[in-house]
Amino acid sequence: MHDTIHGESSARRARNGERGQALAVLLGASAVVVAVSVGAADGVPRMADGHPDLSGTWDNGSGIEFVQPQKRGGSVCVVGCGPAGAAALAAAATAAPAGRPSYKPELQAKVADLSARQVQTDPVLRCFSPGVPRIGPPDKIVQRANEVLFLYDDVSGNFFRIVPTDGRPHRKDVSDAYLGDAIGHWEGDTLVVETIGFNDETWLTDDGAFHTKDLRVVEKLKRTVDTLEWTATAYDPKVLTEPWVLKTRIAHLTDQEIAEAAPCIERDLDHIVDGSHHTNPR
Repeated sequence: MHDTIHGESSARRARNGERGQALAVLLGASAVVVAVSVGAADGVPRMADGHPDLSGTWDNGSGIEFVQPQKRGGSVCVVGCGPAGAAALAAAATAAPAGRPSYKPELQAKVADLSARQVQTDPVLRCFSPGVPRIGPPDKIVQRANEVLFLYDDVSGNFFRIVPTDGRPHRKDVSDAYLGDAIGHWEGDTLVVETIGFNDETWLTDDGAFHTKDLRVVEKLKRTVDTLEWTATAYDPKVLTEPWVLKTRIAHLTDQEIAEAAPCIERDLDHIVDGSHHTNPR
């Protein structure tokens, strides 16, 4: 009797072992599936959970191309400048300040002063982080099941942001920072990123556009097959008369990988005229 029971137990253990191995193989295969993007009828690659996969290197027309900033009338353009010919300079000199943050009347003198002294006061020209939203859309995105990583190859160096998408709230155990504390969630096929927890040592854009530590920025990213649409809105009611909505930017998928940025060196920028001496164009 003992031998029979022992034999049945051994056989049962063998069968259970085979089932365990089969289950391990199945779970291993499932783990692989989770990590692989799947296709969709619209051609947009998607994660296993159905959300668009934003992963890729995205050429958004900023970053290292503007290591040598461009002078535009009374201010220095650092990001999103475009060609700097005579016609562009003339247009900038006569253009209305449309698309710029709108400051409360009592703060406009401060903005004007910072703008007039931009080559001495602009944090980016002193090798500090551009901050958000000035840093613009990411140059590279690495997406995982519960987080998205933004990588930047910017005028003042390489930067990164980690955006959890698992429903967690903003952290309370971190200090105010140049790039703040970001969390993300999905609204349909659009990734919405809310960032708070900023220090007040960056600008929203050129021309003395300072902000306070109460700044809140909401970015939205949406992918087609090979383009990434990025929009951003900055909220800072202590200094702005209304939320500042940035112009939509379109980034294009590229196979040219980002690289380690060259060391940022503070320079005397008073001599800049037209930005014709770009270095290391993307």
